[in-house]
Amino acid sequence: MKPLEDRKYQDESIARLRDGFRNGHTRQVLVAPTGSGKSVIMLKMIQAMIAKNKRCMFVCERRNLVEQFSAHLDSHGIEHGIMMAGHWRKNNKSLVQVASVQTLEKCDSWPDIDIVFLDELHVLMRKSVINMIETRPTLRIVGATATPFNPLIAKYFTNVVSVVTMKELIDLENLVPFRIFVAHEIDTKGVKVLAGDWQRDELEQRGQQIVGDIVSDYLKLSMDVFGGFRKTICFSCGIAHGAELVSKFAEAGVNAVQLASGVDDEYKKEVLADFAKPESGIDMLISVDMLARGYDQTDIEHVILARPLKKSFSQHVQMVGRGARSHDGKEICVIQDHTGNWLRFLNDWNELYHNGVTELNSEADKKSRKEPTDKQKDAAKCPKCGCIWPGRSDICAHCGHVRQRKNDAENMPGEMIELTGSEKPEKFSSEMKESWYQMMLGYCRKHNKKEGSAYFWYQAKFKVQPNWKKQYAEPSIEVSNYCLHELIKFAKSKK
Repeated sequence: MKPLEDRKYQDESIARLRDGFRNGHTRQVLVAPTGSGKSVIMLKMIQAMIAKNKRCMFVCERRNLVEQFSAHLDSHGIEHGIMMAGHWRKNNKSLVQVASVQTLEKCDSWPDIDIVFLDELHVLMRKSVINMIETRPTLRIVGATATPFNPLIAKYFTNVVSVVTMKELIDLENLVPFRIFVAHEIDTKGVKVLAGDWQRDELEQRGQQIVGDIVSDYLKLSMDVFGGFRKTICFSCGIAHGAELVSKFAEAGVNAVQLASGVDDEYKKEVLADFAKPESGIDMLISVDMLARGYDQTDIEHVILARPLKKSFSQHVQMVGRGARSHDGKEICVIQDHTGNWLRFLNDWNELYHNGVTELNSEADKKSRKEPTDKQKDAAKCPKCGCIWPGRSDICAHCGHVRQRKNDAENMPGEMIELTGSEKPEKFSSEMKESWYQMMLGYCRKHNKKEGSAYFWYQAKFKVQPNWKKQYAEPSIEVSNYCLHELIKFAKSKK
């Protein structure tokens, strides 16, 4: 895992924000993927400002996020005050102030400051913030977000700084890749739509109907992918749905804890502190949306989507992003989707993932999306394990199952397609077959397996015996997954 402080794109982001201020943009948006270190960028800017004796204020959405950023400031030796009634750290004379937007809404006036940093800008466009923007046109403001799709952002901000994409961060190994599984889906057909989204009470009832499937799919995926449980967060349809999940997970030997609005702040703090321990006794946290923003624990390796979203692409990105952060020993994050969200937002996801954000007029959170058909949903995933097909590859990234290409292509959202018609076997080039045999041998050597296994794996895949020189090559992900699939299949046959 690369230290956040060593990431060059953060310094470039700061340089571009400074250029924006010099060019007359007093209100700017810093866009960067979840896990890229937006708080580190703002912290560096705060350090530079207080060196010039300038007053700064950092504003976030909730009390626990205030404490979280306060801890960041402490770790860098930055003296600061916290604007909160009765807080032991209240100090109006400090050059740096940290506050929640709820506290500021109760204040008669905002303090005298030179620059404001708004964390999770897409949810901070509230009356108090808008009033500050309108009454202090020369005040410098930096709003940070991974999803700048709130229409009010484009109305009040004039410049966007977006230096790095999620794809680039994964290539740099600063974030981990996702492995997505389309699981038993919550049925949203016929659910009433209110204010552009499904009616929550009815949606929660639908969610409770597949609680057993969510638990059983989790148990299977945990064993198939990791060989055991990994730290997991689950997004539920509502509190009752979350409570039912906690109960059913407990019956399966999984210690899940729900965090919901109205729960005592000290209890939340204790739960989060326990879950953050390397050897925590808590396997899973469940919430509706409390963990979707500002929660930056890095060792989350499994995310369960059990809250269908009709329009809010921002919410989808925020939920998925909780598992993107890198951590020592962490190679991937599993997304277990029971909602249809992944396919519903796939085109917008691909655009954000590859290209980032270049302008502030996105319709991503407002537009209606055509629901994929059942046939398209089936075509989008591996029939063996439910893993989403990786782009145009014909080999499942999880179990190694080879997709049979057919005729009459039916377009899927994004890159995924289904081909129907002829059942003729695929043709493989000699170069490909030789390469696979060498990588299968490499897999055997790497994992201390008998080299004879490579012979049988090759024969199972290509329907002929290998006739190549015995050479060893580093196995690709596709070859490794295929070999692992064959090993699992053999183990099951022995049982």
